[in-house]
Amino acid sequence: MRQTWRWFGPVDKVTVADARQAGAEGIVTALHHVPTGAVWTVQDIKERQREVASHADGTPTGLAWEVVESLPVSEAIKTQSGDWRGDLERYAESLGNLAACGIHTVCYNFMPVLDWTRTDLAAPTEKGGRAMVFDLIDFAAFDMHILRRAGARADFPDTVIAAAADRFTRMGAARQQALAANVTAGLPGAAEHWSLEDVRSRLADYRDIDAARLREHHVAFLKTMAPVAEELGIRLCCHPDDPPWPLLGLPRVWSTADDVRHAFEAVPSPAVGLTLCTGSFGARADNDIVAMVREFGPRIHFVHLRNVTRGADTVPCSFVEDEHLAGHTDMVAVVDALLAEERRRATEGRADRQIPMRPDHGHDILDDVTRGAQPGYPAIGRLKGLAELRGVMAALEARHAAA
Repeated sequence: MRQTWRWFGPVDKVTVADARQAGAEGIVTALHHVPTGAVWTVQDIKERQREVASHADGTPTGLAWEVVESLPVSEAIKTQSGDWRGDLERYAESLGNLAACGIHTVCYNFMPVLDWTRTDLAAPTEKGGRAMVFDLIDFAAFDMHILRRAGARADFPDTVIAAAADRFTRMGAARQQALAANVTAGLPGAAEHWSLEDVRSRLADYRDIDAARLREHHVAFLKTMAPVAEELGIRLCCHPDDPPWPLLGLPRVWSTADDVRHAFEAVPSPAVGLTLCTGSFGARADNDIVAMVREFGPRIHFVHLRNVTRGADTVPCSFVEDEHLAGHTDMVAVVDALLAEERRRATEGRADRQIPMRPDHGHDILDDVTRGAQPGYPAIGRLKGLAELRGVMAALEARHAAA
């Protein structure tokens, strides 16, 4: 697999030079400053390419922008409201501009309102680092007692309701504010930042949209974009819901193998694919990620390798982001299946036989603790993860060569 590294642009406390030293072969980034729904211009794309390719002194970094993460899908498209058709046209125009600049892998997601959601962005670990956590009790306390969403109690069992009420009564104002900020943090690096009132307003937009209808809207988006992507040579890859279950009364439509299967059958274009995120899918005990690689392998266009330890096998559950080779996902088996898919592609002569991957998230360790990077995207924690994954790949490839 091609080893890539996510970079949030010039504001990122982890530099392209850091990525190069970590051993990355390519960069994953986006135009985070461009509002959702606006066109990504050729000028802006080329400027970001220049920032990736050159150090401040003009010397080459040896790296290039290879994967887009993410080109956001607007709420208007997800709800099919407002100027959603105009947003589709601008999305297609952005794809055309990316292709004109030589970028052909585009990750997006179809999560309504909130992107990945955590209740703690820097929880202390046993080894002294910091990790991101989704705590179901904390989330229920936010939903029922901070956001005060109507109908929230119906989404939780009595044991969680009682525990959340007890925990909320013991929260000080500072912890309540921190919890609210963590839950509404949204898309990393995004230009948009929402208040509680913003979230309440967005939830109202989905009052009449259930999972079946949102799934129809996703398929409609793909049916519109698939011929555009095919003509441009673009590979679209949807990132799974994170966590992979409904939140705040909102539907989720990209959480399980059945969700992926439904979309792939509805839109059989090879340009429509999957971002395989082992951390997102791995938060559900009923997701067999190795089986998903084997079934959907030809349409896996991008991979996030991350591990979580679940607090239970129920859905939903609490989980902590673990070290890359720890947690409940058998990372060695997943990587082995992905390498087998690459070998299969090579026999077919596919130009995209090498799948881009990146070490997703990572613990804040050593100097990460004071660097102040994006939550989940430390320098040393990801370097450690990439080094471990690189070792797994090398060992598996050597075993295959010797067989």
